[in-house]
Amino acid sequence: MTSDPAPTPHASADQVEAAWNDPKLANVLYHDWEAGTYDEKWSISYDERCIDYAAGRFRRAAPWDGRPYLRALELGSGTGFFLLNLMQAGVADRGAVTDLSPGMVQAALRNAGNLGLDVEGRVADAERIPFPDDSFDLVVGHAVLHHIPDVEAALREVLRVLEPGGRFVFAGEPTRVGDAYARTLGQWTWKATTTVTKLPPLSGWRRPQSELDESSRAAALESVVDLHTFDPAGLERTARSAGAEGVRVSTEEFSAAMLGWPVRTFEAAVPPGKLGWNWAMFAYHGWQGLSWVDDHVLTHVVPRAWFYNALVTGTKSRS
Repeated sequence: MTSDPAPTPHASADQVEAAWNDPKLANVLYHDWEAGTYDEKWSISYDERCIDYAAGRFRRAAPWDGRPYLRALELGSGTGFFLLNLMQAGVADRGAVTDLSPGMVQAALRNAGNLGLDVEGRVADAERIPFPDDSFDLVVGHAVLHHIPDVEAALREVLRVLEPGGRFVFAGEPTRVGDAYARTLGQWTWKATTTVTKLPPLSGWRRPQSELDESSRAAALESVVDLHTFDPAGLERTARSAGAEGVRVSTEEFSAAMLGWPVRTFEAAVPPGKLGWNWAMFAYHGWQGLSWVDDHVLTHVVPRAWFYNALVTGTKSRS
């Protein structure tokens, strides 16, 4: 790993104020804040559950013949959720992770080391990827494009570092309609949970006020950090304009998102470990069941732009 700046998990008020006018600084501060607890907050793991999830997103977005890509890059990796689980699923042999947040790169490399995976990491801007041309045969990302100021510039960089014929797959990008109902459901759940747990009989279900205040302070930057929502057809046009071939955008999670966002918000509002294994299985199997309904029923009657997640794939020209 290169000698990168240290994370800033406790940014000053001046830094937070500056971040309101600087989306990239906001991304660094927000994700450094989240790095230590991000996996817990989003129920991220590196076991069969998330391996299957990551591989499922990849197969939904793009064709795959089962042979591993030799060298893959994850853009805006966070803690490494997407790439590390794809590597465990056999999608890629070796990997590299990049993120604007030093804290997230450290977390991703720590996770890779714990899993025994061959991964390098760099703190990097997605609009200026610090690798030579034709370095990878696969570039992936999960919930990253909506944080990047110039998505088309980032996709041009992705195509530059891909070898001819190489593929990119980005998943977990919010659609415009999906983001509207997800945020509303999340806000209602947070308000209800933090209000009800003020009652003395439920005080054990409330995080310490200092943690709730810190979460609110970090969450205040979300309006700066979350720069885009996407119309599927518009995202296809952006990828083609960047020079990609074979571009395809698919969507997923409609009813599943209406369960998932309240569940995740509730989990973030209560003390760690309070909910236990049975809750985790309820949340996971509930999401699985509603995803089946989305995939087999609602996808035939609901416009694709109404689903929460967009997934985009394409390839670099061989010529």
